[in-house]
Amino acid sequence: MVHLRIVVPSDRSAKLVELLDTSATVCNLVVLPGAARKPAGDVVLCDIAREEASVLIADLKEMGVHRDGSISLEQIDSQLSDAADRAERAARGMPSDAVVWEEVEARTSENTELGGNFLAFMVLACLIASVGIFLGSPILIVGAMVVGPEFGPLAGICVALVDRRLDVARRSLLALAVGFPIGITAAFLFTLIAEATGLIDADFSGSDHLLTEFIAHPDAFSFIVAVFAGIAGILSLTSTKSGALIGVLISVTTIPAAANIGIAAALGDWSEWRGAIAQLAVNLTAIAIAGLGTLAIERWIYRRRLRRHRDGGAPHGCRPARQRHLDCPPDGASVPSTAGCLRRRRSDRGTARSGKPRGRLRRRPTLLRGRPGLAAAPLGRRAARLRRAGARRGAGRAGSSP
Repeated sequence: MVHLRIVVPSDRSAKLVELLDTSATVCNLVVLPGAARKPAGDVVLCDIAREEASVLIADLKEMGVHRDGSISLEQIDSQLSDAADRAERAARGMPSDAVVWEEVEARTSENTELGGNFLAFMVLACLIASVGIFLGSPILIVGAMVVGPEFGPLAGICVALVDRRLDVARRSLLALAVGFPIGITAAFLFTLIAEATGLIDADFSGSDHLLTEFIAHPDAFSFIVAVFAGIAGILSLTSTKSGALIGVLISVTTIPAAANIGIAAALGDWSEWRGAIAQLAVNLTAIAIAGLGTLAIERWIYRRRLRRHRDGGAPHGCRPARQRHLDCPPDGASVPSTAGCLRRRRSDRGTARSGKPRGRLRRRPTLLRGRPGLAAAPLGRRAARLRRAGARRGAGRAGSSP
């Protein structure tokens, strides 16, 4: 479940409360009239099933709540409530598979900031990877992969391209364009210091260590593993399974490759230098392609769900925005299907323009017979003329009688 705290202007509060109250996926609805001061308005609290959170927020954005008020989201870890259980059952899908896009955007936007902490983690990760390459220690290489913060900007680029947010894309590219050169420079200077102080031999080469030589020798499996890691990383970012992100960081070779670029440049080993550059490029490209494809599929699923919600395919008890404006019987009464409501709306529009029903209702008016809440189809022109002529003849006979 997701907890929402909504500040809405008082003139739109009733419409908002009606929207929340008619949704079967919303529970624990609380309204505090006039409780907000800055911005002024009413405060509305509710819990909604995670599967429908982004769909509901899309409706709130259409009402302009985010412009004149605010919408705050908070993940509920534990809740004991039968009403919450019913709300989750009313939503389609599984909570663990649901994507709250507002959370994803906020999380990636925070991880793409080029700040002191980001640069510090990048430098430290490259230094740890440098020591791992010097000693041929896979444990230190794995530690450097975990410390590296580069996946945040990579995920930010994917999210920015899917959502078409150029500002996030620019910040993400800037973080990578600045962070990697600084980390490579740190590894370069550290190698020069280590060589000058005798910590490593002058003829040191990373290819001498069999356990770490993969860093400068990319192959087909380097691309395949990076693709798998990119898919898993995006899934862990968009779902509740964030613990899988640690395994993603361990499985990619971006930080060790960046450190090896600096080491090979300092030692003049240009074959290792070219191999490390190729390894870094392969990993970054594969992660970006896989992440972008995964997000595009998840975004398509969300848009399909939103379209179904607005076209009348919402879960039972959750009346979509478009259907709420139809002249249908209220909830709790005997109501026709969504298709029946839409047929009635089309019939009303056709009658208003031409005075006669259009489409299927004109040919088969018995479709409406016996259905509560639906008006009978109006008469055709010929039937109306015959009725008026009969009425006139009846009036004429009544007038001529003695």
